[in-house]
Amino acid sequence: MTETEFRSADPFRARRERFLDAIGEGVAVLAAAPELIKSRDTDVRYRQNSDFYYLTGFLEPGAVAVLTPHDPEHRFTLFVRPRDPERETWTGARAGVEGAVERFGADQAYPIADLGEHLKGLIEPADALWYALSADGNEMDARMIRLVTGFRGTRHRTGKGPFDIRDPAAVLDRMRVIKEPGELERIREAAALSARGHLAVMRAGQAGVGEWELEALLDGMFRAAAPDSGTAYPSIVGSGANATVLHYVTNDRRIGEGELVLVDAGADAGFYCGDITRVFPASGRFSEAQRKIYDIVHAALDAGIAAARPGEPVSGIHEAARAVLVQGMIDLGLLEGTVEDAIDSEAFKRFFMHNTAHYLGLDVHDAGPYRERDGTPVPLQPGMVLTVEPGLYIPADADDVAEELRGIGIRLEDNVIITADGCEVITRGVPVAAEEVQAVCVEGRE
Repeated sequence: MTETEFRSADPFRARRERFLDAIGEGVAVLAAAPELIKSRDTDVRYRQNSDFYYLTGFLEPGAVAVLTPHDPEHRFTLFVRPRDPERETWTGARAGVEGAVERFGADQAYPIADLGEHLKGLIEPADALWYALSADGNEMDARMIRLVTGFRGTRHRTGKGPFDIRDPAAVLDRMRVIKEPGELERIREAAALSARGHLAVMRAGQAGVGEWELEALLDGMFRAAAPDSGTAYPSIVGSGANATVLHYVTNDRRIGEGELVLVDAGADAGFYCGDITRVFPASGRFSEAQRKIYDIVHAALDAGIAAARPGEPVSGIHEAARAVLVQGMIDLGLLEGTVEDAIDSEAFKRFFMHNTAHYLGLDVHDAGPYRERDGTPVPLQPGMVLTVEPGLYIPADADDVAEELRGIGIRLEDNVIITADGCEVITRGVPVAAEEVQAVCVEGRE
């Protein structure tokens, strides 16, 4: 689906209406993501805030959206950078005030410089202000706090003004966790593109090749696929013991003879993410010790996928995969005792220290609750998209472990869509079974 086709269904308007219904008599203010500087006057490539994009479709920085259920003429108001031919010569075309209305469906639009003039009046009739305070307390946060505290001094005379600030995530996280058909189509595209990248690095990842070269191959494939595609996150290419570092992104080592290569990489297709991890042998074939660990992790992956079905908690995916991994650790001699004992004591965390599933969508670790406020697990529902990613990581300096197992890190990750009767695995465009992985590697070395 092209960006034009995706927008033609106007999912953004439908989402705004659902959101407006949910906030009742409140007013929501959402700010675009800030522009970031890499060094001196060099910009980091801009990426819009996911919640802002989800409700507006607007891709430019320097914008604020105000959603007001009580005011039909300002139900959706955008404050944007105005058209500026001189600046646009340097940084590209802007939608401007007119484009905010014509192209993005705003009921009203104003230059961003006029925000202070209009914001108080838009917020004043509300009983609550829905605004996401940032972690660093920026100027927009200060403006919102001043407005709300200012009403405290006048409300007794006017009867107007919100009483508090509420986090839009309370509504948006639950909206975003169930994907619409158009979103699922984009996520499938991201998964397919991610799989093609993994196939390419399996074929290319021989001894002597630099981890950075495989990273460049992935990044190039993802970016070249479409004008709105790219990398969903920095690619992890860990050879040898580097695979035991969970978020290894240095990617500066050459692959050694007989080593495994762990690749955790995903494509972004029109704002939606893929997230795949595969491990392959640089030689084209797993050693006996490597294959033992690989098969355990593969069995855990299968168990986690089998647990991904409607009505079950996300934690059920983790528990199913963990049970297989812990039994495997005992079989390998990494742990002693029973599976139950190893889980109760958390002894397994020396070799498997992360959770097995997370939501996937506009963000790699996407929005959505895993538990209710009372601690009750949120059940899986059709339309949710998750990763399933068990792993085993044996440090190179684990002197109490058999030498042939040391320095091996294996994580296998697929993406699944929860369906009415189970789940759809959307990342098997790249194989995961050991024999099939070896076949791809051998093909690339012939």
